[in-house]
Amino acid sequence: MSQAPEAGRGATVTPMRVVIALCLIAPFVAMLWVGSYAKTDPAFIGIPFFYWYQMAWVLISTVLTMIAYKLWQRDQRARAAAKGGASE
Repeated sequence: MSQAPEAGRGATVTPMRVVIALCLIAPFVAMLWVGSYAKTDPAFIGIPFFYWYQMAWVLISTVLTMIAYKLWQRDQRARAAAKGGASE
């Protein structure tokens, strides 16, 4: 049988968690909105826009994921400190 969740253990939405979510969702939105980059101009060193835009998002996604990870670590340390526990 399933157990009822404890009171006060629900998900907490904080501004930092919203920023983390935006960092992780932005690349998906950028790639799913095909109409924004389905063109050949402007070309960059002979590479059509379609290709270099997608490759740029590979780098941008990496940076955004690193930012989200560091923010998540900071959030977890803050939550552990607020509860009086030791952070990992």
